[in-house]
Amino acid sequence: MQSLSMANRFREILLDGDWVAGTNYKEQLSDVTWQQATTKVGSLNTIALLTFHMHYYIAGVLNVFEGGNLEIKDMYSFDAPPITNQKEWEVLLDSLWKDSIRFADAVEVMSDDLLRQDFTDPKYGSYHRNIDSMIEHAYYHLGQIVLLKKLTAK
Repeated sequence: MQSLSMANRFREILLDGDWVAGTNYKEQLSDVTWQQATTKVGSLNTIALLTFHMHYYIAGVLNVFEGGNLEIKDMYSFDAPPITNQKEWEVLLDSLWKDSIRFADAVEVMSDDLLRQDFTDPKYGSYHRNIDSMIEHAYYHLGQIVLLKKLTAK
């Protein structure tokens, strides 16, 4: 079933895999402190901002999977509240992990018919396309996080 394969690909990049990139978000972010996550390198986004950005999209699409409306907007995807201590950083990470699990679990039980259906509006393409795009988007930003982590290592 396509949905199981897609759910596993999503889990791999966010939670527990290493097949394509040799790592995943959870592995890369597990030892990042809030200070490192918020360290600015030139004009690049911070690790914290990229983490917020990925969670924003995961949570927004998950809301649709769970019967809600598509309420996210690209223009707000980098409007992260400031991280000022370790607890705030850990809350963001915990939300990312929990929502990633829920996202993958929701994808896993999708029928092939649902995967072919429009995702809220025909202009967004199918559920399948949106899930694939989420996985590709995650790999793109994981590469940035890995590089930022190296640039901000002490």
